[in-house]
Amino acid sequence: MFQAVIFDMDGLLGDSEPIWQEVAIDIFKTVDVPLTVEICQEATGLGTAEFVKYIHTRYPWRHKSCDQIGEEILALAHERIGAAAHEMPGATELIRFFHSLNIPLAVASASPMNIIESVLERLNLRSYFTLWHSALLEARNKPYPDVYWGAARLLGVDPAACLAFEDSGNGLKSAVAAGMLTVTVPAAYEYNDPKFDIATLKIPSLLHFDQNIFDTLLKKLA
Repeated sequence: MFQAVIFDMDGLLGDSEPIWQEVAIDIFKTVDVPLTVEICQEATGLGTAEFVKYIHTRYPWRHKSCDQIGEEILALAHERIGAAAHEMPGATELIRFFHSLNIPLAVASASPMNIIESVLERLNLRSYFTLWHSALLEARNKPYPDVYWGAARLLGVDPAACLAFEDSGNGLKSAVAAGMLTVTVPAAYEYNDPKFDIATLKIPSLLHFDQNIFDTLLKKLA
């Protein structure tokens, strides 16, 4: 049996990715950077600081520091996500499935702890999770494995005996590098991108996860 199941959050449990994109576009307007949804999608899965640096390499701006832009994005995202995020299809059912098996559940996210907690509260999922962990508490953010290693360490489990769920390419790299079996649930616009081929399994929605898939993954664990 798996010792733990660890979930990404943005774009996987909650539909917060579009909100992050809207916030980033609004904040970057203040420094005249013509950010688009497509540019945001290129950096899906990065932490806020890494995302801001990525945009700065493409559109150097003046008058505000990268740190200031990042702080403004986080503040506005916390406000909007806490008020507007909705559950991704199948999220609650899947979490209840694993919870019924008494498998410890955790979140490993690039978002800060206050936003993780806001989303779990809004989606009424907090009580199912043993813990949640932010990559901002580790030395490196995704795509490095630190946040998944950190979650496993806090749970007291072996990363190789964990199952991780991710929706982004950068997040998937993080979980694979941590040595976990992985299920990736890419967005429709990039579902066929080969960057997701490193996953143990790829599905179009959490709704597609069923007992047969779980049994197949258990065999791979053995």
